[in-house]
Amino acid sequence: MTIKDCIAPDRNPKVPNIILPDGAIDTHVHIFEKEYSLYEGRGYNPPESTLDDLKHLHKTLGVSRVVFTQPSPYGIDNSAILKGIRVLNDEKLGTAKGVCAITLETSDSEIENLNNQGICGVRLNMDNKGGMPMELSEIPLLEAKIKPFGWHIEYLFPGKDIIDLEPIFSASTVPVSIGHFAYQPAVNGINSDGFKCLLRLVKDGNTWVKISGANRVSQTDLPPYDDVKPMARSLIEANENNIMWGTDWPHPNKYEVNPNDGDLVNAFGEWVEDDVLRKKIMVTNPHKFYNF
Repeated sequence: MTIKDCIAPDRNPKVPNIILPDGAIDTHVHIFEKEYSLYEGRGYNPPESTLDDLKHLHKTLGVSRVVFTQPSPYGIDNSAILKGIRVLNDEKLGTAKGVCAITLETSDSEIENLNNQGICGVRLNMDNKGGMPMELSEIPLLEAKIKPFGWHIEYLFPGKDIIDLEPIFSASTVPVSIGHFAYQPAVNGINSDGFKCLLRLVKDGNTWVKISGANRVSQTDLPPYDDVKPMARSLIEANENNIMWGTDWPHPNKYEVNPNDGDLVNAFGEWVEDDVLRKKIMVTNPHKFYNF
């Protein structure tokens, strides 16, 4: 089967209409550089998106700190994100953290080594090939391995699966993070069973949600993302302490068009108009969750 090439991000990010709060954290980025081999079982070929590209993006947007999220095309090889964390923290200590991919065979000493390099969680990606290196039934074993290190588990999954997965999330013995509005289609509205499930999880307090990837859940690939606004505001109303933000740069696994990241920041500015709340979502919450 041919592995499709996804399109590149917009290489010319706009300066946003809003000024981000000091210490703003982008909680969801990837880097893809030619020096790192791709996993043969991947579901897509990512666009080259280097650390220098990311630094240019964040300088333009006004982002101060970052969380690298392990992408599925690298499988459990975390070399790219570890490089990104190391370089940025060498330039300025406390700038970068990461969420990795491991298996149940990963030893405690290997986890400790990852922890010492700035890793603070494990990603389980059920939506893309290469991102789910274990069975659902094994997740409690993973939780037991990472709990002593204070790590969390970040999930990505097809939106339709949220109700079936709710018992796993609710029973989790470690904090849970869910990206991209849990892939709940905006067209279904905030009263859909899937979105109401997400609200329950957030209200319970052990699940954090990234209001990222608006282009993945909106009815339109490009802004305005007016249909996403009710979702963002409902999640914030449910538990403003458990909401975080990210760019999702370089927007992999997209094949027709990608938004300009300045427009994505502007959309966030429309969802969250209060400066105090912006700081909570962009600074305070992720600072605490990722233990910066």
